Amino acid sequence: MTGTQQTGIVVTDVARADAATIDALGVHGVATVHEAMGRVGLVGADIRPIQDGSRIAGSAVTVLSWPGDNLMIHVAIEQCRPGDILVVSTTSPSVDGAFGELFATALVQRGVRGLVTTTGVRDVVDLREMEFPVWSAAVNAQGTVKATAGSVNVPIVVGGVVVRAGDVVIADDDGVMCVPRDDAARVLAASDTRVEKEAADRAAYQGGQLSLDRKGLRQVFADLGGRYLTEAEYEAEHGGR
Repeated sequence: MTGTQQTGIVVTDVARADAATIDALGVHGVATVHEAMGRVGLVGADIRPIQDGSRIAGSAVTVLSWPGDNLMIHVAIEQCRPGDILVVSTTSPSVDGAFGELFATALVQRGVRGLVTTTGVRDVVDLREMEFPVWSAAVNAQGTVKATAGSVNVPIVVGGVVVRAGDVVIADDDGVMCVPRDDAARVLAASDTRVEKEAADRAAYQGGQLSLDRKGLRQVFADLGGRYLTEAEYEAEHGGR
C-alpha cells in the first residue's frame, strides 16, 4: 500500500540505515549508485536541483500532503533527525510553492541535509544563500494553506519510485534516487566494485586504449552488421557525396 491511500498518520519510530553506509553512498553519487543497483531507483528528470554542485545522502522522512497544502511539512519537522532528508509528495499533482526559507531554517536546526519534493518551492535566493540543498518539480511563488491532514513517514511515490521512511535518498546534479533501507549495504558493495572498475577503465583510456576494444564492442558492432568503409567505397555505394 502506498502513501496515496493513507492519510492522518504520523509514524514516529522509523529505523535508519547505518550512517557510515549512507555517507559512503553519498560520496559515490547518483549515477554510480543507480548503475550499481541495476538502473533502478531513479525518480526521473522532473525533479531537479535549484542549485549547482550539491551532493547529499540521507534517510528519508516522507511527507504525504494534499495539493496546495503544507500542513504536513510542519508536522514532519518534529520527526526529523540529523542526517535525514525530507521527501515530500502530494495526493495529486501540485507545484504550488509549499516550501521556503523558514522551513529550511527549521530543518537546518535539526540537522536535516536537504529537501526532495514533487511540489514547487519558493524563496530560492534565500535557500541558495543559506546553502540548503533542494530538488523540486518547480520554482513557484504560489502559496499554500494549512487545512487538510496528510501523513508522515508512510510510503509515498516520487516520480514513479516508491520511497519509504528510512530509505536512503541520494541527490546531486544528476538527479535523485532511492535505495531501499534493507538493501543499502549490498548496494554500497556493488557501488564500490563499480568505482574500482571505472578506475581501471580510466587508467586504460588515459593510456590510449579505446573503449571500443576494452569493452569488446568492436565485435558487437560487427555482429549488428556494422562495416568500415573508405570514403571512396561509401561514395561508390551511395552515389557520391
